[in-house]
Amino acid sequence: QLQFVESGGGLVESGGSLRLSCTASGITLYNFAIGWLRETPGKGSEVVACINAKTIDSAYYGDTALGRFTVLRDNTKNTLYLQMDNLRPEDTGVYYCAADRGSCSFPLGWNYRGQGTQVTVSS
Repeated sequence: QLQFVESGGGLVESGGSLRLSCTASGITLYNFAIGWLRETPGKGSEVVACINAKTIDSAYYGDTALGRFTVLRDNTKNTLYLQMDNLRPEDTGVYYCAADRGSCSFPLGWNYRGQGTQVTVSS
C-alpha cells in the first residue's frame, strides 16, 4: 500500500527556516518524478520543487523557491526533503509530497500524494 508520511511543517517567522521530510512506503521514489506541491487559497496548487526520476541532481524549482529552497532525495531512506530558508509570508500554505510517472516539466497529474503539512510564515 502506497503511503507518504510528511513532517516538518509549522509556524515560523519571516526569514526563518524549516525542513520538510517525506518518507514513502509502497513506492520507490527513485523511479518517479518526486516533488513538493504547495496549495494556498486563491492560488491553487503549484510545484515548489521537484526531482526527475532516475537522476541524481536534476532538480527543478518554482520561481518563488529558486535560491531559497533545496530539494533532496535520499534513496537509502526512500525519503524526500525540502530545506526552506529565508522564508516569506507568501510561502504560507499546505505542502504536499507527491510523485508522478511523468517528469517535472511535464507531470501527468501528481496522482500520488501525501496528506500535506501546514507551513505558516508570520511577518
